[in-house]
Amino acid sequence: MTNSTATAIEPKLNAAFPQWLRATWEDYLNYRDAPTTEQVRLFFNRGYLLVDMGNEGINHSRFNHLFTMLFFAWFADRQPEQHVDVLGGCVLEKPQKQAASPDIVLYLGGGSPQWQSGEPRRINLDKWRVPDLVGEVGDTTIATDLDEKKELYADLKIPEYWVVDIKGKRVLAFRLQPNGKYQQCAISEAIGGLQIELLSQTLSRLESDNFAAAIWFAQQIANM
Repeated sequence: MTNSTATAIEPKLNAAFPQWLRATWEDYLNYRDAPTTEQVRLFFNRGYLLVDMGNEGINHSRFNHLFTMLFFAWFADRQPEQHVDVLGGCVLEKPQKQAASPDIVLYLGGGSPQWQSGEPRRINLDKWRVPDLVGEVGDTTIATDLDEKKELYADLKIPEYWVVDIKGKRVLAFRLQPNGKYQQCAISEAIGGLQIELLSQTLSRLESDNFAAAIWFAQQIANM
């Protein structure tokens, strides 16, 4: 990255609300490959870069890890033979075009990325298929989760996108349409008919213990 680009971007990285800034793919690569002790989540699309600085907060972590438990409960009860691979936290890249670091990444039915020694620790979408579902857990980022990130995941042609609203304790789900745009949906096609409202009800029970919320969810689907 040139010094001029660094000067334009660096002062804004620690803003309370992350901002998308004009950048090139080379700028993205410089942030991605720079040695740093800080945890950074990177997003790039249509000539703009989002650098989400800092470690995962308590609320974000609690909500984020809840969804791994919910996936386990659902598939263990409803589709125990289904191939399921949860890869949240992995970087997705469409080289020269897009990059993202979703909180939730779900591959269903096989064909999920497999790492081999010597390869970069990222999912190259020129080599592997896109996930069946991605999601963002939003607190301070909820505005961009519902705007620029939604646009990014639609550009990547990811079939289903979830936004987990921490403050509102709700899940907003979107299904990719033939026109390449997301439309909000009440039932998940990726998760075999799961009602999104049930996820929101589960979040409303999440106080200080995500395991208890997951148990409640498991009880609900067992009684359906």
